Amino acid sequence: MKRFYREAAIAPVADGFRVMLDGKPMRTPAKSVLVVPTESLAEAIAAEWRGVPDNAEINAAHLPLTRLAATGLDRVVPRREEVVTDTAKYAASDLLCYRASTPASLVELQHDTWQPLLDWAAEKYKARLVVANGLSFVEQPDEARRRLREAVDAHSDLALSALYNLTHTAGSLVIALAVAEGRLTSEGAFAAAQVDELYQVGRWGDDPLAVKHREGIAKDIDAGVRFLARLESARLRG
Repeated sequence: MKRFYREAAIAPVADGFRVMLDGKPMRTPAKSVLVVPTESLAEAIAAEWRGVPDNAEINAAHLPLTRLAATGLDRVVPRREEVVTDTAKYAASDLLCYRASTPASLVELQHDTWQPLLDWAAEKYKARLVVANGLSFVEQPDEARRRLREAVDAHSDLALSALYNLTHTAGSLVIALAVAEGRLTSEGAFAAAQVDELYQVGRWGDDPLAVKHREGIAKDIDAGVRFLARLESARLRG
């Protein structure tokens, strides 16, 4: 549909801030009133809607913060345990745990980029994951998986929406948690998630389809980073 409103604003309510279109509360696809806990996030969502040109088609791809908030309200709230499980399961096959054995330059790059993140997770969550060479499946310790699940479950419903998306996009729960804790920037998370791909580009060059794919990944990661940053302290339960 085309832009149907004149202005986008925010309004404080008892449990946070609503996003308003022409004075009416915005609703999610499931018809819930869109309420977020921080003024910063509400204002960022309103800014997305202000940025839609007059008489232009409303493209959900250009409203990433809105989508994450709506997903949190429509999907995470009624199915929280399922989303926690789907996010935490990446601890069993985290990208950072699967290393190349050759060439030496890639081995070094993976180690220098990924090992500090695994060491951080081991210190932060007491979750030491096992590293393996090649693509053969490696069984991760039950204790490490349990502690990483606890780390996922500590996040609020809205934060969990972004955490799941980041984990899925990066292929790494550790990268997503590092973003949520402020350990990684958007650029750092993208670089960590794309180590292998960027290495191959450096050796063999690039192509338009691969560029477009990476641009999509970068945008998804950046949206997650911005969303979590605007949730501020409200991203953690309690």
